[in-house]
Amino acid sequence: MNSTDFINNIGLTHYLVLAAILFVMGMAGVLLRRNVIVLLMSIELMLNSVNLTFVAFSKYLGHLEGHIMVFFVMTIAAAEAAVGLALAVSIFKRFNEVNIRFFEHLKG
Repeated sequence: MNSTDFINNIGLTHYLVLAAILFVMGMAGVLLRRNVIVLLMSIELMLNSVNLTFVAFSKYLGHLEGHIMVFFVMTIAAAEAAVGLALAVSIFKRFNEVNIRFFEHLKG
């Protein structure tokens, strides 16, 4: 059995299981961690699992809509990362620590 036979045997179910595992790992990071950087990384992991699902369905259905949706999700992820990191820098400048409980002190 060569490597091309192995690649041809990977089905939609394999991609969906991998995406589900990545999503659950990201959700666990969001629910269990208090560090803002880890929260942002966990959200990015969840968004990437959604991207994997879009691409997998797009490939196996033969449509391009999934690939197009990935570009929109990547744009949203970039904006989320920029805003999240700006808030994290603001928290760090004020409290010398990046913790989610300090976000309530950012009122004008």
